[in-house]
Amino acid sequence: MTTGRISAGIMPIVSEGSVADAKIGVRLASRLPARTDDSDLRELTSLAVQGDRSAIESLLGELRPMVVRYCRARLGRVSGQYHIADDVAQEVCIAVLSALPRYRDMGRPFASFVFGIASHKVADALRSSVRSAVPTQDLPDGPDDGPGPEETVVRYIEVEHARRLLARLPDNQRELLLLRVVSGLSAEETGNVLGMSPGAVRVAQHRALARLRQMAELESA
Repeated sequence: MTTGRISAGIMPIVSEGSVADAKIGVRLASRLPARTDDSDLRELTSLAVQGDRSAIESLLGELRPMVVRYCRARLGRVSGQYHIADDVAQEVCIAVLSALPRYRDMGRPFASFVFGIASHKVADALRSSVRSAVPTQDLPDGPDDGPGPEETVVRYIEVEHARRLLARLPDNQRELLLLRVVSGLSAEETGNVLGMSPGAVRVAQHRALARLRQMAELESA
């Protein structure tokens, strides 16, 4: 089984007009990414555990975008450089690949298992960044076909605003929103990661989004 870099086109975690907007809850909730049906994902996981290479690739294709969004949301505010978060996401994918032969279905969604690994990897990276991280500027390999200077500035302001708002939430509310809204996990999957029932996740999410909306409205008043 190979564990080299897994390529996938990943968009930035904060899209135009998302978290920074005062209507964050409604807008984000309506933009959750399409997900494979839970039963299909469970079957895919079962085949991947048995070593089916096609299933492994498909499983990573489903999970990696969510892991990248989660790592970027957690680590982007520390370094300001997405490549660090992407490296951590890659480490998570490699760890998942390594753990697949030993994985046993205990009735919990596989995504919960994946985000348990992601949470530990992110915590390690955060501790490391506090001790020794030094921001560096990446140089482009060739002509840049990305957004122009004006659009880049606007996106930067939106992202920084979103990070400031999320950083002001209590740790438990911030983690829940990152899993539930940014990464797109179901209430059950989020609950398994955080040790909460699906109902408690929904209630906590409602309260966290209401608090976030209130902070955004106060800033824009």
